[in-house]
Amino acid sequence: MHQPFSRLRRSVLYIPAGNEKALRKSASLSCDVVIFDLEDSVAPEQKAKARERLAEFLASPDRPKHETVIRINALSTEWGTEDLLAASALRPEAILLPKVDGPREILDAGAALNEMDAPRSIRLWAMIETAQGMLNAGPVAELGRDPTARLSCLVAGTNDLAKETRVSDRANLKPWLMQMVLAARAGNLTVLDGVFNDFRDLDAFARECKEARAMGFDGKTLIHPSQIRPANAAFAPKAEEIREAETIVKAFAKPENRLAGVISVNGRMVERLHLEQAAALLENARHIREREE
Repeated sequence: MHQPFSRLRRSVLYIPAGNEKALRKSASLSCDVVIFDLEDSVAPEQKAKARERLAEFLASPDRPKHETVIRINALSTEWGTEDLLAASALRPEAILLPKVDGPREILDAGAALNEMDAPRSIRLWAMIETAQGMLNAGPVAELGRDPTARLSCLVAGTNDLAKETRVSDRANLKPWLMQMVLAARAGNLTVLDGVFNDFRDLDAFARECKEARAMGFDGKTLIHPSQIRPANAAFAPKAEEIREAETIVKAFAKPENRLAGVISVNGRMVERLHLEQAAALLENARHIREREE
């Protein structure tokens, strides 16, 4: 249950780009990532204004120190190209593409960024939220192994996926969510679970976060600041996991075990793949400790 640890992405909060109060508050929040949204949370007649407001905010001293992602409208819409131009100029860590149906959307967006001479540091995230996108999750994720494609993360759009497929219960979405996790791992990508809509029910939210971590997700997308703390807790290594990882690392560090492929630790057989998992978990714990200091 470890993740790629170059970035912590336990809690990934959507912030409407048109909401000036929410923009100002974003810098003080303890989430790992902020997604500034130009798509679903912004009415059609407010798109241009939201784009301008976001540009002003991110150019100000109040710009958050978090990893910054901008969700644009699809390039096939009347706002998509302007969104991409504006987002590229704002130098986020990533641009989130909505309703990705297949590799073509990723390749087109990457080509457009290249034409703009956008820095290679700007990555692409892909929302998997349509039936076609779910069927093509594997081919989309394969682009994660192509450094020219810029793709670094898959995001589950569970609300849209449920709406399009007429699935009414999360339990029935789980096979598709697991398929997303499998695709992301094959493409060496981060993968994020979808939102939990009832932000008042934090107990149920925490249970869904625990379930998502057990399924292999690296973090969860959020709709309200109240969800940040339980998400951070759920996707962080537990004390007993840290102790077990430290025991494995110390055991392999003993002179008699340094070249061993398999050793016995507390009565169970442990392989070098477990050593890799333990080292990754401890690295994650270190990143979290540094973040909280």
